[in-house]
Amino acid sequence: MKWDESKVRLIEALSNAPGPSGFEDEVGKVVRSAAGFLGRIEEDSMRNLYLYRKEHAGNKPVIMLDAHADEVGLMVQAIKPNGTLRFLEIGGWAYGCLPSAAVLVRNALGEYIPGVVAMKPPHFATAGEKPALDASSLVIDIGATSKQEAEEVFHIRIGEPVVSASKCHFDEANGLFFGKAFDDRIGVASLLTTLERLDGQDLPCDIVGVISSQEEVGDRGVKVAVNKVNPDIAICFEGCPADDTFTEEYMIQTAMKKGPMIRHMDKSIICNPRFQRYTMAIAEEVGLPLQTAVRAGGGNNGAAISLSGKGVPVIVMGIPVRYIHSMNCITSYQDFDTAAALVTTLCQKIDESVIGSF
Repeated sequence: MKWDESKVRLIEALSNAPGPSGFEDEVGKVVRSAAGFLGRIEEDSMRNLYLYRKEHAGNKPVIMLDAHADEVGLMVQAIKPNGTLRFLEIGGWAYGCLPSAAVLVRNALGEYIPGVVAMKPPHFATAGEKPALDASSLVIDIGATSKQEAEEVFHIRIGEPVVSASKCHFDEANGLFFGKAFDDRIGVASLLTTLERLDGQDLPCDIVGVISSQEEVGDRGVKVAVNKVNPDIAICFEGCPADDTFTEEYMIQTAMKKGPMIRHMDKSIICNPRFQRYTMAIAEEVGLPLQTAVRAGGGNNGAAISLSGKGVPVIVMGIPVRYIHSMNCITSYQDFDTAAALVTTLCQKIDESVIGSF
């Protein structure tokens, strides 16, 4: 498969942008730079971005395309006398992934400075003492030797965000991205690519792209955004957990390089069954690989959208990501591109009568 260099650079920029829930500003800058030519961009106080195509008519049914900008992160809670930082989690980290992780801590000057999530060395552990694995018994060490130095030299203050220091790398030989925050920056990239492919086309519906905020802490941004957009139907792009490295073969439903995944249900939503089957039929018609899943856990923005207004038909277009909600993840260019191709086709085909059939 041939890689589009501009899309590779976009995914790298989105992955590298620091943006835990509530602090999505840097992600917004990348989106504005990439999508400004497509039409009008609006922003609200939740840091949701609204992307309106130049062709937006205002009198057609509305398809809402959503992808969330935020990533799981940390927040500085307090500075200890020895200069290390107590912190709380923003969103749900994979259990056990925090100790020894390299992180970036934003300071009062707006700079992201390096730190390490630190734990007591095993040399000092008592017999039978279990290693610390969660935020309650870990600290971030930025190299300060006192609280005063942390504040006056490193300019640390409480309430500042912390993100993984992982830098995105594209393995061109294998079409793989290694980095952080692919939940949901790979979805953001696929949404932007979809809008670019639709640019200039006269479509049966108006398409509104939403880059939503604070999904990782309870779908907060999209609850505001859906009231503004008032969609008739919606598609949520997600970076979803791949299950192909640890699951029995017959249960694998989200394998990397096998196409995007649409989920019939998870803990938060039963996706509209008619919309699901319609999407599966379209994928088969145009020859695009598509996986389907039934999940006991998980959740996504689609749940909030589906319950808005008089009820909105929703599907979730998940792009498989290995080791989601950890400091280092893997995802595939092929799956990103296929997701954009399939949603582009859906946007070209869905009209008022199709929406009415759901």
